[in-house]
Amino acid sequence: MDATSLRELQAPLKERYKKEPNAAVITLKARGSLDEGISCKVETGRAIAVAGLHPATGGSGHELCSGDMLLEALVACAGVTLRAVATAFGIDIKSGGVEAEGDLDFRGTLGVDKEAPVGFRSIRLTFNLDTDASPENLDKLLATTERYCVVLQTIKKGVAAEAKIVKKR
Repeated sequence: MDATSLRELQAPLKERYKKEPNAAVITLKARGSLDEGISCKVETGRAIAVAGLHPATGGSGHELCSGDMLLEALVACAGVTLRAVATAFGIDIKSGGVEAEGDLDFRGTLGVDKEAPVGFRSIRLTFNLDTDASPENLDKLLATTERYCVVLQTIKKGVAAEAKIVKKR
């Protein structure tokens, strides 16, 4: 696809987002399950993770959106971290699930509104656990999981990031 084709594909979306700003706000979700051991199985629905444009930006929907993949990485990291922390603290988790949701405004991504943010506005992480742990132990489990989940800490604190182009000779 060339630039012209892409512009033609996205033009109706951009026009719609100008007229209906709320249509550009999409909630993405990722889920995983906590099974035996220190693990979290992330439900991708695909055997091979192929990234592409989100349909809200003109994608076909046949490939994974990088936003979905970010949430899946958060689910995986948080699930594994929670399992590791629960194991370290001796907290028995019979079963459970992890869910991450994030809100995006695609007007920013498509350059429709220069004031609209590019990237997630907010992200929510939820653990649904089948456990007999006390409320105090669950508070400790959550606080420690939050503290040591690399992906969650990266999102919460932000990181210095840089992009560059290296031209091959």
